[in-house]
Amino acid sequence: MNFIKNYIIQFIFSIINSSAYKRYARDKYREWAKANFKAFGERSILPEQHFIINPKYISVGKNFSALFNLRLEAWDNFQEERFSPQIIIGDNVIFNSDVHIGAINKITIGNNVLMASRIYISDHSHGNTTSLDLEKAPAERNLYSKGEIAIGDNVWIGEGVCILPGVSIGKNCIIGANSVVNKSFPDNTVIAGAPARVIKTL
Repeated sequence: MNFIKNYIIQFIFSIINSSAYKRYARDKYREWAKANFKAFGERSILPEQHFIINPKYISVGKNFSALFNLRLEAWDNFQEERFSPQIIIGDNVIFNSDVHIGAINKITIGNNVLMASRIYISDHSHGNTTSLDLEKAPAERNLYSKGEIAIGDNVWIGEGVCILPGVSIGKNCIIGANSVVNKSFPDNTVIAGAPARVIKTL
């Protein structure tokens, strides 16, 4: 009987300690973000598992949250070439796990955007399609951007979506799972496919 009692007490303490650690980690990362990001809004939190490059170019609004394996990369220098990257995330934005965003140009995400898991958003690629670039290994090619990415307010992005350079997504859009978005779409549209196309207008 004492064994069961001790086990229950230990179990309760483990839950309390786990909650305390989570609060400590959350507060620690929030303070770090406030000190290092260009802007980091009230009640926003970073997950414990995150990978951030050059947070000084990243702005995050209020009430931002993300699950594990968040990657935000703002590249200002590659192969001795300089860039002026910006990643701007609005208010009330929620990321699920494994969201990867990379910028050498500018990526803007509006307010109230909801993202599922395994999402890749990049405004650049390794090299262009010139013969000079193709003579080099992909990792050795200069970074190249076809243009900024803008995602409007109230957009819902499904599982496994890839959004490519030069794309603008209008307000209230829904992007179906595993879509590859390589062109722009207007407000109030449901898009899906690889490459993505309009499925329905809301």
